[in-house]
Order: sequence, then structure tokens, then C-alpha cells
Amino acid sequence: MLLYRIDEIPKKMEQTNRILLVEDDPNLSVVIQDYLEMLGYDTVLCTNGEEGLNEYNKGGFNLIILDVMMPKMDGFTVAEEIRKTDEYTPIIFLTAKSLKEDRVKGFKLGCDDYISKPFNTEELSLRIKAILKRCNMQVMQTETPTGPVFQIGKFTFDSENMVLSYGAEKQPLTRKESGLLKLLCINKNKILTREKATKSLWGENDYFVGRSMDVFIAKLRKYLKADPDISIINIHGTGFKLEVNE
Repeated sequence: MLLYRIDEIPKKMEQTNRILLVEDDPNLSVVIQDYLEMLGYDTVLCTNGEEGLNEYNKGGFNLIILDVMMPKMDGFTVAEEIRKTDEYTPIIFLTAKSLKEDRVKGFKLGCDDYISKPFNTEELSLRIKAILKRCNMQVMQTETPTGPVFQIGKFTFDSENMVLSYGAEKQPLTRKESGLLKLLCINKNKILTREKATKSLWGENDYFVGRSMDVFIAKLRKYLKADPDISIINIHGTGFKLEVNE
């Protein structure tokens, strides 16, 4: 059972973030919604996946919390539909299942965190704050002059618009793909450690995040294979290196 005390509740934030909560348990959903609103979040509650996706399509959310097992449409399917058009809005999965395969699947679908039930409200609050802070930092980083456009061999990478170009061919990138490639470019011909990459893009460094990053590395290798002078080398036990023969 999820409970909270009044003395756990911090002061409300100056700026209200809007959260979409999709949870089919009638008791748990009301408790979470009430707690989030007491923290100062504008929280919209939906009780099944189909309703949640329809509400998301109306727009204006800073974060989405999805239960995995729901009627009409499960949380994984909702996240998959969202990620077809939106790589930015952070997603947290709530689940009573703790199978490794489910956690890996969630991260592959592009979730930002995964919380197993039962959990306490303080944990949920801290994770939400960490994700929103990280997202705000990533937005600020894209506005800094650290190289919005990179030349990678015969490729041109526009990190601001998340597009990788090879001649007339353009490959749009997801938020995570673009963020990871930008880190590799900044550290070109040098080692980018797994810890630095995962903490910068996911906010933490564990097995599931590592597996998710491996998927994105494989995608970047596929995008860059047209130029034989470019390679992303796996440095065993340490990280990766973007090698460009110039």
C-alpha cells in the first residue's frame, strides 16, 4: 500500500509542471494524483491506456507516468505510440512486475525511468524531480555553443535539429540518438566512458540503462556505415570511441 505523511510534502514549486498519470488501480491512482498535486504538479489522471493516449494527444505535458498492465491498451503500447512522434517528453513506467526482460523492453521503448510497485511517495517525488531537472539541463546544453553542427568524415551532424546528413540523404535522429552522437563528437578520437554517457542522457548508470545505450550505439553504427573512415569502437569495460580517419 502506498502511503505518505504530510511532513513528507515539500513546498510547491514556483513553476507548475504538467503530468499525465495513467493508472487503472482506482485506489492507487487517486493517492498518487492527490500526492502529486500537493507537491504542486498539475496532474491529469486517466484509468486506461486508450484514454491516456487520447489525453496525451491533446498536448502540454512535461512528464508521463504509465502503469504497464492496463485495460484496452497496455503501458508499453502507449509508450510506443508516443515515441513515434515524440522523443522528448520523459516517461516513467510503474509496474508490479520486476522481470529483467520487461525493464529492458521499457528502456528500449524510450522510457526514462522504471519504478516497481510497491514504492513510497518520496522515491517517486525524487525521481520526477531528477528527470525534469535533467531534461531542463539537456535543453540548456543544446543552446550552448559547444558545436551545434559537427563534421564527421563525409557526414554532417546538425545536433540542434537532430539530423545526420550524407550528401543529399538526411537521417532524422531521436533525442537519445542525437544526444549520444553529440557526446561522441565532442570526444571524437577519445574514449567516452559508459558512466559519463549514461548519467548525462539517462541520469543513472545501471545494467538496464547500459543495455538501452547499446541499442542506440548499434543504430548510430548503422547510420554511419556509408563512410568506411568512421567507426564507433567498443572499449571493453570502459566505453566507446568515435574514430574518424582524417
